[in-house]
Amino acid sequence: MDGMEIKNITVLGSGIMGHGIAQVSAMAGYNVVLRDIEQKFLDKAMEKISWSLNKLVSKEKISEEQRNEIFSRIKPIVDLNEAVHDSDLVVEAVPEIMDLKKKVYAELDKAADDRIIFASNTSTLPITEIANTISRPDKFIGIHFFNPPQLMKLVEVIPGQETSNDIIELTVNFVKSVNKIPVICRKDVPGFIINRLFIPLVHEACYVMERQKIQQTEIDSAVKFRLGFPMGIFELADFTGLDVIHKATVEMHVRDKKVILPHPTIEQLFNEKRLGQKSGEGFYKYSDDKYERIPLSEELAQKCNPIQIIGNILNNAAWLVTNNASDIDEIEKAANLGLGLKKPLFETAKEIGMQKIVDELNQLSKKYGTFYEPDSLLLSMC
Repeated sequence: MDGMEIKNITVLGSGIMGHGIAQVSAMAGYNVVLRDIEQKFLDKAMEKISWSLNKLVSKEKISEEQRNEIFSRIKPIVDLNEAVHDSDLVVEAVPEIMDLKKKVYAELDKAADDRIIFASNTSTLPITEIANTISRPDKFIGIHFFNPPQLMKLVEVIPGQETSNDIIELTVNFVKSVNKIPVICRKDVPGFIINRLFIPLVHEACYVMERQKIQQTEIDSAVKFRLGFPMGIFELADFTGLDVIHKATVEMHVRDKKVILPHPTIEQLFNEKRLGQKSGEGFYKYSDDKYERIPLSEELAQKCNPIQIIGNILNNAAWLVTNNASDIDEIEKAANLGLGLKKPLFETAKEIGMQKIVDELNQLSKKYGTFYEPDSLLLSMC
C-alpha cells in the first residue's frame, strides 16, 4: 500500500447522498465520476449539483470561476467499466437494500482493478457481510456521510473484520481532505455510533409518552431544554423521516435484539405513510412540505422527567465503550456533530446524577425486562 494516493473517485448512485458526496469531493479538488444505471438519473443529479454550487456563488462562498472548475471535475457516466477505469476509491451510495448492494459489488469486483478501494456509504447494514461477497475484503470499509453531505460535518468510518490499517488511515485522511470530521467506529456493530444512540431513543420516547401519560410536546421540550438537544426527539424523527427510522429499526433489530425495544407506533406510522415532514404528517402535522419548527417551551419541559431518555442513550453509549467499538471522547464528538447535542452526554449525566440514572434503569429492568439493565461502565461511574 506504500505510496497509495487517492486522486480519482467514483461515486456509485446519484441520489441525495451520491450527488452530495460527489460535490464535496469535487470541491476538495478530486476528479469525480458519478455513476448511475440510467442517464436521466445522472441528468437530475448534475442539475442538483449545479443548483447547489450556484447557491454558493450567490452567497459569495465561491467565485463563478471556482464553480465552473468544480462542476467540470464531475463526470457523469452510465457504463460501469468506464466509470471505475481510473478510479482510486469507489464510494457506493446505492439504496439500503442488502441484495442490491451485493449485486452491485459483484459487478464492481469484476470491473475494478485490484488496487481500488471500495467504501460503502451505508448507515446500518453490516460492513463485514458486504465485504465477504468480494475478493478484496481487506480493501473494503464503511464510510457513512450524513444527510445532506454538503452541510453535515460528521462522517463515520467503519472498518470490517478484515479491513487493513492502511485502508483505515487512507479513508480517515480522505474524509479530512473533503473538509469533514471522521469518527471511527472500531467494530462493525448494529447502527454504528449515531444510529445506535438515536434510533432506540425514538422508540424510548414513545414508551415514555405511554408510561408517563404525557404529551409529545412535553417530552420534546424536556429533551431540548433539559438535555441539550437541538430539537425534540419526535421533531427530529419527523425531520429524519419515519421510513428511514423504520428501516434502521428493522436492520438493527435483526442483527441484535438487545439494541432496540421496538414500539408499535413506529411500525404504525410507517404503514400509514405518515413519514414526518416530507409527507405532511408524522408524530406532528405540518401545513406544507417546508421545514417547520414545533412550538416547544421551558414551561412544557417541566412536565416531563427525561431520566428514562438519558438512561437509554447513556446505556447505548456505554455499550459502545464496553464493547470496544468507541470511546467516550469519540462518542461525544459524534453526538455533537451528528445529533447536534449542545452539551456532552456524560456531563449531563453527572448533573442529573449517575446513581439516579442507574437506579432508574434498574427499576425499569425489574418492570419491563433485561433490555434496561445498566451497562457495567455506568455502574463503575456511580
